[in-house]
Amino acid sequence: MDEHKENIHAKDVNVKMSNTREDEKPKSCSQICPASGAAPQVSPSQSNSDFSHPVYKEIALANGHINRMSKEELRIKLSELKLDTRGVKDVMKKRLKSHYKKQKLMQSAAEGGPTDTYYDYICVVDFEATCEEDNPSDYLHEIIEFPMVLIRTHTLEIVDTFQEYVKPELNPQLSDFCVKLTGITQKMVDEADTFPAVLQRAIAWLQERELGTKYKYAILTDGAWDMSKFLNIQCRVSRIRYPQFAKKWINIRKSYGNFYKVPRTQTKLSTMLEKLGLQYEGRPHSGLDDSRNIARIALRMLQDGCQLRVNERMHAGQLLSVPSSAPVEAAPPPHNPRSRD
Repeated sequence: MDEHKENIHAKDVNVKMSNTREDEKPKSCSQICPASGAAPQVSPSQSNSDFSHPVYKEIALANGHINRMSKEELRIKLSELKLDTRGVKDVMKKRLKSHYKKQKLMQSAAEGGPTDTYYDYICVVDFEATCEEDNPSDYLHEIIEFPMVLIRTHTLEIVDTFQEYVKPELNPQLSDFCVKLTGITQKMVDEADTFPAVLQRAIAWLQERELGTKYKYAILTDGAWDMSKFLNIQCRVSRIRYPQFAKKWINIRKSYGNFYKVPRTQTKLSTMLEKLGLQYEGRPHSGLDDSRNIARIALRMLQDGCQLRVNERMHAGQLLSVPSSAPVEAAPPPHNPRSRD
């Protein structure tokens, strides 16, 4: 429901977006002989890496060479390296840079130098919620589908999924518009549990996979609405406190825009897929299918060298940006939130 989320009025929940903008962080390069020329600057976005290491100078020189390549030269080089040749020019540049950077960092790691890993897993969440065709300003959206798709970053694959429907309490009767948009029927929600029970099973699912204990992980969403609006509203409706593990997340729209240097208007789900040479798979506005497609975008970005990291958070009911200069943090172990009563 990505396009519909954009139409939700800010009055739905008392959150404000901080004016703080993410710093742009430079990325990698591909197996190419670096040419002479001005090397792009490297920002201090990796708090756990020393950018004075010679490997970053080699990567920066290769970046400069790749930046001067034409689209056809990029396609030829990608083909020679047996890499994906789909996507617009900027996407191909990032892919080529990433290939080179990964090679150099792997070589550096083998020699005891810096590496380029953050989270072991990324958990994609894309809620579906009750809605009307023209939502009143005081309309309270209730979550009706709770999907999660788990990405293992070290193998670059989707390894597991979770999905449950949720019974709404304030507006138990779904609107015709909501049914048509999401494909979720009245029978599906009537037979489902209310949100606290579903959240408890979702947390158990995360715990069974040892996320936050044995493995570092982060939540990833398509925009800020899932956490700052839908989950925030739902916790108030269900009289439970906002779960700690969901207070920070990766907004893939921000990451995509910063990494590929495109405006916000080009970060809708359908547009991101198209620019990466991908097609939507499944039913649009199905929470699980949307989550899978968002995961496919995340995987392609990781392959292209993007360092996906937390860039938004909730604090005292407000939505705030997390600058890329902040220390990298994984989500805490998931636990059931306390009651508000």
